[in-house]
Amino acid sequence: MATALFMKMAVEMTDAKTDQEHIEMIIYNCPQIPDRTGYILGKTLEDPVPEIVRIGRRLAAEGVGLIAIPCVTAGCFYERLAGEIEVPIIDIVREVRDCLSERKLQCAGLMATSGTIASGLFQNALSSVCRLVLPDPSDQKELMHVIYDNVKANKPVETARFYKVAEHLRDAGAEVILLGCTELSVVSEICGLGGEYIDLLRLMAKCAVCRCGRLKQEYESWPFVPGNFRKERK
Repeated sequence: MATALFMKMAVEMTDAKTDQEHIEMIIYNCPQIPDRTGYILGKTLEDPVPEIVRIGRRLAAEGVGLIAIPCVTAGCFYERLAGEIEVPIIDIVREVRDCLSERKLQCAGLMATSGTIASGLFQNALSSVCRLVLPDPSDQKELMHVIYDNVKANKPVETARFYKVAEHLRDAGAEVILLGCTELSVVSEICGLGGEYIDLLRLMAKCAVCRCGRLKQEYESWPFVPGNFRKERK
C-alpha cells in the first residue's frame, strides 16, 4: 500500500498538464523482502539487504536515474545499499534532518517501527538539529499494532491507538511528529492528518519529483509546520 501511495503522491506533485509530461517510473513491488524490523531486532537471521540490492541493480539495468525505497526502516541499511547499487538512492534521514533544520524546530516526536528506533538512526542524525522524543514502551507496542496488525495486515486502522501515541508525544514537548514508517503514511492518508505531522513518504516523493525537475510550485515550501497542534477528532 505504501508503494502505491508513493506513486500517487509523486503524480500529484508533478507539474504536468498532459499524460506525456509526467515522470516515467518503474515500480518494483516485492513484498517478499525479509522483514527489516525483525532482522534489526534479531528476531530473524534473514538479511533483507541482498534482496534489496538485487532489485536495485535490476532497476539500474533498466536505466533509472534515481531510486526511492518506500520503507523508512530500510534507511537503516542506507550505507550498505548505496555501496552496492550504482544509482543514487534517496536518503530520507538526511532529507528529514535538512527539513527540520530549515524550519528551526526545537523538538520533534518520532513514530516509527521498533527496528528503526532500536537502530538509533534518527536519534543520531537529528541530535545536532533538535530534541527527539520517542514513544514509551507501552505506546510503542500500540504503534506496532497499528503498523503490523492493521495496515500490513490489510485491516481497518484503529485510529484511537494512533492518536493516543501522538498525544503523548505532544505532551512530551513535540512541536511536530515525524511519521517515520510508510505504513503510518497510509494512516495519514486515511485520517487526513494536517501539517503538525511530517509524512516521510510524502517527503520522499517530493524529493524524487524535485530531483527530476518537475515539482509543482505549491509544494516547494512543503511541509508547512503550524505553530500549534490542532486537536484531532477521535
